[in-house]
Amino acid sequence: MTERRAGMAAGAAAEMKTTRVAAAALALGRCHLLSLAAVAVTLVGWLVVGVLLLIPLGAGRRLLPGAAARLRHWSDRYRGWATRWTGTPISPPEPLPAEGETAAAGRIVGDEGFWRDLRWAWLEPWVGSLLVTAPLVFADFGLFGVLVQPFVWRLLGPDNWYAFVPVESTGTMLAAAALGLAFIAVGLRLADPVLRLHARWSDRTLAAPHSTELVRRIEHLTDTRAEVLDTQAAELRRIERDLHDGAQARLVALGMTLDEATRLLDTDPPTARALLLEVRATSARALQDLRDLVHGVHPPILTDRGLGDAVRSLALDCFLDVRVTAELPGRFPAPVEAAGYFAVAELLANAAKHADAREVTIRLTHADGILRVAVEDDGRGGASPDGGSGLRGVVRRLSTVDGTLVLHSPPGGPTTATLEIPCASSSPKTSSCSGTA
Repeated sequence: MTERRAGMAAGAAAEMKTTRVAAAALALGRCHLLSLAAVAVTLVGWLVVGVLLLIPLGAGRRLLPGAAARLRHWSDRYRGWATRWTGTPISPPEPLPAEGETAAAGRIVGDEGFWRDLRWAWLEPWVGSLLVTAPLVFADFGLFGVLVQPFVWRLLGPDNWYAFVPVESTGTMLAAAALGLAFIAVGLRLADPVLRLHARWSDRTLAAPHSTELVRRIEHLTDTRAEVLDTQAAELRRIERDLHDGAQARLVALGMTLDEATRLLDTDPPTARALLLEVRATSARALQDLRDLVHGVHPPILTDRGLGDAVRSLALDCFLDVRVTAELPGRFPAPVEAAGYFAVAELLANAAKHADAREVTIRLTHADGILRVAVEDDGRGGASPDGGSGLRGVVRRLSTVDGTLVLHSPPGGPTTATLEIPCASSSPKTSSCSGTA
């Protein structure tokens, strides 16, 4: 039995290692795609500048909408790549006017997002492209040492060097091949961090202008205010309905049973005793209804112990294998903790009901004034906020506290949902919210 478990563990470790190598190779391929795309970005940047120079002659006004649309196409593609590959959302600017609209060129020239796109198109080949070239240089040079040097070292003569190794014999050729493998490993190891660094660079250069963000912020606050009012009204109706149909009905039945028991107490004591026992059971059920109602409004453990312990309680109640890592400095505002708690509860429910997951990992951290909750499951993937009301409800709940949900769920899994809520720790640590469970 022990040998079987050891074999299963070794097989799982080998499969995990293979997965990591495949992910690194995919990241390296994406770096290569970005390095090639930089050529097209450069050409489009030159095209837009040429069209701008033609504006005084009149021809530029007709050509500018089409050229700006091509530039926006590439900037949107880079925003999409950053989001899909690294989970870094980049807010797009306002849409450009259509090519056929009157005075479209004048509106484009006055659009701050267009100038940000143009600045990015000139900087990307010099900064972003050079950044993603670093792992490619290591990988390509390593491939030369592994696939080319063993076959051509005899033809290159005595001055053949591979890096710092003079390739003059079979032994030095093998050393060069080993060094090539090391270069390939370095290139694979650098690919994913470089992609994330490139996504941060793209966020700095391609994010929507500050004025656009302010307008969207006002619109967002207006929408969320209306949603909060609607949600509050619906929650009050639900509480009223649950009280009327649940606890109130049991209490009415309890009073009627007590009246009957009182009437029979002198004439039929056994029946009265049985009715009193029924009253006791009914009161216990009514109390449980009230507890369930309170738990649905705001869980007591969330109030008493904080978000970390409340999420651990969710993990204990879930039949999946859930691992919770919480590194939180203390308590947070009640709306933030409630939003995080109910969002995690919904994500756990989705993993259990829809994803056919077996294991879930939850990580709670707080840094730079942002509470981050990452929920990852090993289910079948394919989740989308557009696919059901549960994830849409999570997005709406988070939006009321300026939170966001970033979902990465390719078909076949795994699914990673990252919640980010801007907040600050509001009180000293009062729970065991640091550590793992």
